[in-house]
Amino acid sequence: MDAISDALRTMRMGGALYLNAEFTAPWCVLARPEQAVCAAFLPGSERVIAYHLIVAGNCWAQVEGDPASAIRLEAGELLVIPHGHEHILGSTLDDTPVPSQPVLLKKLETAPGQVIKLSHGGGGPATIVMCGFLAADDTQSNPLLAALPPIFKVDMRNDPQAAWLQSSLHFAATETAHRRPGSTVVIGKLSELLFAEAVRRCIDALPPDRKGWLAGMRDRFVGRALTLMHAQPAHAWTVDELARAVGLSRSLLAQRFSDLLGDPPMQYLTRWRLQIAAQELRAGDRPLAAVAVSVGYESEAAFSRAFKRVFGQPPASWRKSRGAAAPEAA
Repeated sequence: MDAISDALRTMRMGGALYLNAEFTAPWCVLARPEQAVCAAFLPGSERVIAYHLIVAGNCWAQVEGDPASAIRLEAGELLVIPHGHEHILGSTLDDTPVPSQPVLLKKLETAPGQVIKLSHGGGGPATIVMCGFLAADDTQSNPLLAALPPIFKVDMRNDPQAAWLQSSLHFAATETAHRRPGSTVVIGKLSELLFAEAVRRCIDALPPDRKGWLAGMRDRFVGRALTLMHAQPAHAWTVDELARAVGLSRSLLAQRFSDLLGDPPMQYLTRWRLQIAAQELRAGDRPLAAVAVSVGYESEAAFSRAFKRVFGQPPASWRKSRGAAAPEAA
């Protein structure tokens, strides 16, 4: 399994499309995936990724409080806010934005679980936006999500390979509206596919001088080393062994890895092992010793010390705080 697929797998994602909006100029709204709104579509979610497909018209978008993040969007482009930041959408970003939450909550009360249809603006040229949520576990501890910019767009215009993205979003809207048997699973899988494709395109569009986890995945040698570690996280990797596997000297691989990711290979591997362990602790009731062995630790004590350094709690306490069943109670 390549590192991108592995990072996506550990996110435990689930999706829901919830809003079709028609905005008429001038308009400017402040949007955030608030817990009260998400509860109707993604109950129990820790983090929420927001995405907006511009179906018709155009608009501006930016992360709230960060004018430098402003992006111009045209019909056929998909906007992604991977960390669930509060963000502004509008025909102009100069007006005072209107909070969208009160309107959404009111519509949720009158039509719970249905696709919300929203109309807002001054009556000028129209922009039609299809919005959705994708739930994920703690995004900042996942290397892929932590490496993504706070806001980015995917251009699907005049791209035959991207036509399925738009048709999938429209299909998801139909599934949400009619709530046919199995709709929840269908919408969730579609949302995961959409996000995975958006990430791939984000990597393809990175500037040549960009650093970080995504740039590391694009690098011929570092990307191969990452894939090996993700494929066998419990293996007793050394920098020498990784260097031989990717065809580079030990010193060059270590330097290249640190330059792109900011950490040496073994430190990265430790964090990734603990991320996998956290997913296992949250999702099941395996004994701590078994979890420790599955991610490459020979003793439960060493695993507990490492886990506490990263997550701030021993594994047993952390699992209990996340609501997972302890082995004794399972």
